[in-house]
Amino acid sequence: MTNWTPNLEGRPGPLYRVIADALADDIAGGVLPTGTRLPTHRDLAFRLGVTVGTVTRAYTEAEKRGLIGGEVGRGTFVQGQRPPAPPLPLNWPPSGENPAGPAIVNMTTIHPEHAVAVQSFGQTLTAIAASGHAATLIGYGPHAGLPAHRSAAAAWLERQHRVETTADSVLLTTGAQNALAVAMAAVARPGDVILAERMTNIGTKALAATQGYHLEGVAIDEHGLVPDAFDSACRRLGPKAAYLVPTLQNPTAVVMPAARRREIVEIARRYGVILIEDDVFGFMVPDAIPIQTMAPDITLYVSSVSKSLAAGLRLGFVVAPPELRSRVETSIRALQYSAPALPAEVVARWIQDGTADRIVATQREEDLARQKLARSILPTETVCGHPAAQHLWLVLPEPWRREDFVGEARRRGVIVTGADAFAVGRASAPHAVRVGLCMPRSRDDAARGLRALADALDAPAAAMLSII
Repeated sequence: MTNWTPNLEGRPGPLYRVIADALADDIAGGVLPTGTRLPTHRDLAFRLGVTVGTVTRAYTEAEKRGLIGGEVGRGTFVQGQRPPAPPLPLNWPPSGENPAGPAIVNMTTIHPEHAVAVQSFGQTLTAIAASGHAATLIGYGPHAGLPAHRSAAAAWLERQHRVETTADSVLLTTGAQNALAVAMAAVARPGDVILAERMTNIGTKALAATQGYHLEGVAIDEHGLVPDAFDSACRRLGPKAAYLVPTLQNPTAVVMPAARRREIVEIARRYGVILIEDDVFGFMVPDAIPIQTMAPDITLYVSSVSKSLAAGLRLGFVVAPPELRSRVETSIRALQYSAPALPAEVVARWIQDGTADRIVATQREEDLARQKLARSILPTETVCGHPAAQHLWLVLPEPWRREDFVGEARRRGVIVTGADAFAVGRASAPHAVRVGLCMPRSRDDAARGLRALADALDAPAAAMLSII
């Protein structure tokens, strides 16, 4: 293992990206030859005086670029040199043409854009300004949110997510990531074990790392979390909670069947485990009944309007059983004091006047169209996940490895996320990538990105470029 320590002086940008850029320069300059084993995350963090999470993000960024690759049980190694990828435009996400060629198609995130929301936003703000209630909305509010906003949220969750709840049970947060942080803080302390699907949301990994929770991955299959594996993990590890995304799982886009959900609930009850259910995509699958509805007494339900209405409004929800409500509210006060009331007012008005329902209807239509487009372009055997999802799980055929495919896609002008970014702990990641279908501004851009991915899949020789 090399004792490599990067020079970070004079480099702008987020620290994790600065480390990744320094790594790229040292590889290009021959300081780190192909095959070099890099320092462990903890060793490099100690040398640089940064957190382990920062180094993890840096290595993940470098692997996305095709610079390095991890081997379970052996470490992280420098990959072979490749033709340089075109630079990212400064006005990211791209809105126009890249001087080096066509605009890069960013398919790394799940970030839908809603024309109806854009059109309605200004009108709603004007109405709010004229209402005489602006002073209430820009001052400190109750920790759990204003009663009218909580009531609107309860109605929305019941209507679009099939959650059986009341205004008293809904606590408002600043987006789903904050809702997740609040939920975990209400039931766990640093060092406590929290279970998660073996492949899970990147934000959950980052949260566990920064807050000191021990995130333990549990096996998944084509139906989601495997009950026997969950039972075993509960028995062996004594977790405080289990985080899961049963509807349109992130990253695999799987929908857990109702029977499997009931099995998971029974096991959680047996071992006294709180279930933290992330249902941000639940509005897309009307017949998927949330676990919260099956077991409201042991479930902290987390959702937001980021995937359904508008990500920038940053409004999230935690639905808590009575015995956990005060602990959730205490966590909200500690982590954010209260969710901003102005975005909540916008959302509440949209819920009441039908704008929110129109946005969701438009989003469902667009998601289905983009899934249909993807399945018409990509090889059928490579596409996994529910056809209503805003993303898909692309399983790579031989001889592709995930890191090689990510690099090849990047050179073709498309950015996707390798499976390793979602793997919990040191779990082995499958050779797959997540493709976000809704981030491209138009269906034409999405089609261009999908065709580039299909062309890459048809070029297996490119998968061997790093093998010398």
